Amino acid sequence: MTDFSTFEPRTDRPKVVITDYDFGDVDIETEILEAVGAEVIALQAKEEKDLFEAASTCSAMINQYARIGQQTISHMNNCEVIARYGVGVDIVDVNAATQREILVTNVQNYCTEEVADHAISLWLALARKLPDYDRATHAGIWRWQSGQPIYRLRGRTMGVVSFGKIGQAIAIRAQAFGVKVVAYDPFVSANVAASMGVEVVSKEELLTGSDYILMQAPMTPDTHHFLSDAEFAAMKPGAIIVNTGRGPTIDNKALYRALTEGHLAAAGLDDPEEEPAKRSNWTPKDNAIFTLPNVLVTPHAAYYSEESIRAARVTAATQVAKVLTKQKPDYTVNAEALAFQTQ
Repeated sequence: MTDFSTFEPRTDRPKVVITDYDFGDVDIETEILEAVGAEVIALQAKEEKDLFEAASTCSAMINQYARIGQQTISHMNNCEVIARYGVGVDIVDVNAATQREILVTNVQNYCTEEVADHAISLWLALARKLPDYDRATHAGIWRWQSGQPIYRLRGRTMGVVSFGKIGQAIAIRAQAFGVKVVAYDPFVSANVAASMGVEVVSKEELLTGSDYILMQAPMTPDTHHFLSDAEFAAMKPGAIIVNTGRGPTIDNKALYRALTEGHLAAAGLDDPEEEPAKRSNWTPKDNAIFTLPNVLVTPHAAYYSEESIRAARVTAATQVAKVLTKQKPDYTVNAEALAFQTQ
């Protein structure tokens, strides 16, 4: 962690607003930010309107699940930086921030191992029918046939959607089980993939040729409902879907149809489409996916370990502290756009 004791603290007591958090406290952030003379204000906002008053006087905002959209940014008079606790910035209106000359930062490389491990865990649990066996044995049924049919992993094909650092870490783990890995990612170098024994293919080739599809896609206008009715219909019968990327990249209503009609075997989701943590009120009844026994859902926990949570908190707060003390932050989202805009 950066030693801020060597920096000259701000004397104007800038306000840093933490929009929301589920860590239990904000002690880590407070220690880092008070060291540079900032005041920390912790909220639990679930709607944008909950941020308007704080936005008008803040010098920085850090958000976990709460959206910082154009409306919130329009209330900002002195904000210098908006910092995300995670990698994705789909819940920050980066364009609006750039127009107001507000830097946006994120946290990178803090949970690659955790997400890859989680994706592989969901895949193996579904491929080996562990939920089926668990339900049966708890009901007093002791038969290997409870999971029938199960197919050997070795020799089958896994398609990875989005082949960045996490997608690559998934591929390395999967290859240890003897599966062939192909990837779809318009932005990845075929040479990089080939160096890992992975073939870059088209979306259609990945859908039609994969026994298992592991989604790690970010949320963008192009990836919303990346998998829907047409894509599920193109997949192999009995395919397994795992999503440890953004929930809305999969159309959950279409997924429900594909699973209940028997075309797909199972799905593992680290986040359903509605992303419950971003809602003020939520119940599993909102999504029919939760009624299916062949769907595993985890509460957006793929990134979690004690080590990764601490890294995310320290890094997000450090980005803010660096900006407030005129230091260069480590991870910026719109720095180039701001530089171009101010030329």
